[in-house]
Amino acid sequence: MGLRRFLRRSKWDCERLEEIESYIQIETDENIARGMSEDEARAAARRKFGNSTRIREDIYDMNSISFLDTLLRDARYGIRVLRHNLVFSVVAALTLAIGIGANAAVFSVVNSVLLRPLRYPKPDELVALRQVAPGAAGLTNFEDGLKLSPSMYFTYAEQNRMFQSLGVWVAGTANVTGIAEPERVQAVYVSDGVLQALGVPPAAGRWLSSADQVSAGPGPGFMGQPTALMLSYGYWQRRFGGDRSIIGRTINVDARSREIVGIMPDGFRIQNTESDLIIPAAFDRGRTILAGFGFQGIARLKSGVTIAEANADISRMLPIWMDSWHNQPGVSGRFYERWKIAPAIRPLREDVVGDVRQILWVVMGTIGLVMLIACANVTNLMLVRAEARHQELGLRSALGANRARIAGGLMVESTILGLIGGVLGVAIAYGALRLLTVIGPANLPRLAEISIDPRTLIFTLVLSILSALVFGLIPALKYAGSGISAVLGSTGRTVSASRDRHRVRNLLVVAQVTIALVLLVSAGLMIRTFQALRSVDPGFTHPEYLQTMRIAIPSSLVAEPQRVLRIQNDIIEKLAAIPGVTSAGFATEAPMEMLGSNWDSIRAEDKPAREGELPPLRFYKYVSPDFFRASGTGIVGGRELTWNEVYADRPVVMVSENLARELWGSPSAAIGKRVRQFSGMPWHEVVGVVQDVRERGVNEKAPTIVYWSPLDGGNPWTRAATFVIRSERAGTAAFLEEVRRAVWSVNSNLPVAGARTMEEIYSQSLGQTSFTLVMLAIAGVMALLLGVIGIYGVIAYAVSQRRREIGIRLALGAQQRELKRMFVRHAFVLVTIGTALGLATSAGLTRLMRSLLFGISPLDPVAYAAAPVLLIVAALLASYVPARRAAAVDPVETLRLE
Repeated sequence: MGLRRFLRRSKWDCERLEEIESYIQIETDENIARGMSEDEARAAARRKFGNSTRIREDIYDMNSISFLDTLLRDARYGIRVLRHNLVFSVVAALTLAIGIGANAAVFSVVNSVLLRPLRYPKPDELVALRQVAPGAAGLTNFEDGLKLSPSMYFTYAEQNRMFQSLGVWVAGTANVTGIAEPERVQAVYVSDGVLQALGVPPAAGRWLSSADQVSAGPGPGFMGQPTALMLSYGYWQRRFGGDRSIIGRTINVDARSREIVGIMPDGFRIQNTESDLIIPAAFDRGRTILAGFGFQGIARLKSGVTIAEANADISRMLPIWMDSWHNQPGVSGRFYERWKIAPAIRPLREDVVGDVRQILWVVMGTIGLVMLIACANVTNLMLVRAEARHQELGLRSALGANRARIAGGLMVESTILGLIGGVLGVAIAYGALRLLTVIGPANLPRLAEISIDPRTLIFTLVLSILSALVFGLIPALKYAGSGISAVLGSTGRTVSASRDRHRVRNLLVVAQVTIALVLLVSAGLMIRTFQALRSVDPGFTHPEYLQTMRIAIPSSLVAEPQRVLRIQNDIIEKLAAIPGVTSAGFATEAPMEMLGSNWDSIRAEDKPAREGELPPLRFYKYVSPDFFRASGTGIVGGRELTWNEVYADRPVVMVSENLARELWGSPSAAIGKRVRQFSGMPWHEVVGVVQDVRERGVNEKAPTIVYWSPLDGGNPWTRAATFVIRSERAGTAAFLEEVRRAVWSVNSNLPVAGARTMEEIYSQSLGQTSFTLVMLAIAGVMALLLGVIGIYGVIAYAVSQRRREIGIRLALGAQQRELKRMFVRHAFVLVTIGTALGLATSAGLTRLMRSLLFGISPLDPVAYAAAPVLLIVAALLASYVPARRAAAVDPVETLRLE
């Protein structure tokens, strides 16, 4: 009720004024009727009524809330003060806007990636089915642990007690033909239970059902050929213009007709995987074996079930899995007991976020330090501004304003300034996020979901108010204290600025330098890390001249296996004939593509395994002749495969240098040795040793790799391959068009997918480090600029306050050079103290970055030496400008003015 009266008090004051004027007019009319003149009558009426202004003020105060009334008055006054001091207001607001905007932008990323719930119903019930196998030597090379096999899926789906629904999926590609040009699109192959677990209803049509998992024929690996599929929202819009009548129509996918049964809503993805098509996995139970560990698992827990209980349920089912399936008839599945397979289920959110969590928190912390520097800068500005208003503040105190009243007024001004900075900061954050979505690393999860939402706006508002409290509190306490008279008294013309008046500003500058140095050292460590990564030999040369593309030949398009390799060979010959191409080849995947995780045990003929010993798991690839010549990977022993050997189906193989050294001591000793994967496979002779290749990024150790011939037993090992073409024209539009024409001249139904240079793949592998480097570098530059501005401001103000002293010194014969040294020395002392504190602080804090560094120590001497030098030089340059101005003071003019 009080608030209602407060909001309507102006209206009620007008009504009371009308009533008062009406009463006075009535009384005036009566007095005129008694014979008075009009002026006498009105004067008598006003004397009888009393002080109308006092009555109105009493009524106005009765309807007021004193706190709100004072706040509004201070706000109006604060706005006028800021408007009349436009330069100060603009500088302070922009300083705050930079700090607040940077923090709001990074918080938006943290909020979207780490804090915001996943876009699935009841996301806390969703888990990723992870497994570990500590007994499988070599599996530690795989960050995903042991994935699931189709037989595991059948066992877990049918035998579990703790899951509402459960399924497996794998990312892949598919050929779409018959719509326009042949197109290779992204696809996810899902088993029954995946969409049911995620629980996101389709935008149109229906989900894939159990009936859709029935195969119409054999497919790749363990999968069949289903007759149904779903479209992603983006592909539906791009290819069919959002036409809802597409439901029920058929399209040709991998040369087979498939019915579109549904469309998923905008933004839907399985974990972080973008896809155009969602295709049933349609596992062929008759071809399913124990192995085939290449599928991701997703499940939804039953209500009230914990992850520990779910892990126990998987552990119970593992023996059932081993006893229900086999790899070869008559061979017991208990073989896998030696792998010590165990469940490692974790919330789906952790699987989506991955290892980016620490990076984002580090970035958030560094940007928060920038905010502290910005607050310190504005605090110095506010102190200078408060000293310039000493007469005003002294007058208000003399007129009866108490300490709380003056402090409250100053805090309201600070809050207004903070809110203005917050509004500008939101605009800066919006622009920064738009830029981030364009240049952001591909491995930053949920990048498309990053936006300024209500939670970010609340964070910005709170940060604006808190920053206002931080930078406004010191001036308010200093100039609203009980000693205000003494402070004001020290500003007389015969008294130089006291040490007490400069101590707070000096401390703030030292704090700025300390924080700035921490950020510069952190940025320096990331620069050194990036340099270390770039100096690593990835296992290929001149990636900018290496064009890659993905081509798949489905069995529905080319049924005869023997023709597949011939088509692939024909494509290589056509590509090699393109002007400017020096070599071409293909493999199951190019270096650093990380499309899959092909691995298996490798046995050497001359290294018989001991009883019960499990050979380590190794990466393996299928490569064509000339692949290593095209990719620029060095042959350190022996030679490459030849097409004559491939077509003659000779059992030959190549291995990586580290595998050769591990098994035989040297690359030369490996030539002529023989290896195989399993007992039924013929021994393959090692004819070449290849230099180590960083398959999973330059920051990870090169795995041991076996390179098999693309043909075995007359059948191709792979129908999907990455072709690599070496040419100085790589990446140009004209060259890509010639590449497509060359492929279509062999088979017009083969789409060319994933065309990009090896430089792009290489840069993507550095994306996470690059993102961290850019963010910390931005924070370091901002900290350096704000710190330099702080140094400049303190020295410039000291010069302005000591003009009379400077004039006297010059009049008494002081040299200009000595005056310059005096002020530069002042800045040097502040920076030296801040640098010492910053180095000590950095030594403690940068240890938190250990997992982000590569090839250097958190106490890297180069970073710790370069950052202080850069900061000191910049600070001295900033102090030289006002010092030079001090030396140019005219003593005669100064003393005359004084």
